Amino acid sequence: MNKGCEVEYCNLELRFSRRHIHNLIKDLISEGYSLYWSEDESYLVLSVRTGRKLVKLRFQQLRTGHYKLAGDYVIRDAKLAEWLEKLIGSTRGHAVVKRVKDHHILVENILFGEVIRLVEVTGFKQRVIYQKGPVLSVQEMEDMYASNEGEARLLLLKMEVDDELEKLFMAITEGDKAKAGKCQEHLQTLSRQLLMMEA
Repeated sequence: MNKGCEVEYCNLELRFSRRHIHNLIKDLISEGYSLYWSEDESYLVLSVRTGRKLVKLRFQQLRTGHYKLAGDYVIRDAKLAEWLEKLIGSTRGHAVVKRVKDHHILVENILFGEVIRLVEVTGFKQRVIYQKGPVLSVQEMEDMYASNEGEARLLLLKMEVDDELEKLFMAITEGDKAKAGKCQEHLQTLSRQLLMMEA
């Protein structure tokens, strides 16, 4: 990653155990970052100082006792951005990553830790560099954007993915391989549907 580049993480969603968060804190301290954290019943907020900036990472506590890092973040520290991108991959998380440099924007759609779409934006032009899976036609995309139905369907689909991830976590925790397998199959179907809608 180049110095001086700005990275924006939109719709970020990563899941962690409490032990994993403790290890993340140790990693950041060993990398030389100054940080502190606060916690209440709903959130653990990890504040990381990068030069004169303070990045606040908000971990929402889930009913399962685990945590979800979600939201939008702008990172201007190359090392911290690289660290966050490794986390997206290792936790099989979701995000839309926008890299801004010299009037160019590179947009990555990441689903389950895997880049499913890569687009380069220069001025008013955009070029799809990589696309995984089926692509909607221009007419289908126009129809979807013209109606609110697309937004509603996308929101419902994301909620369904969240529920299925919770079920998968519980199945893995309980050691129920059959149930975990069914959840994974359903998540693959949902990921294909998400890919078609977000393309």
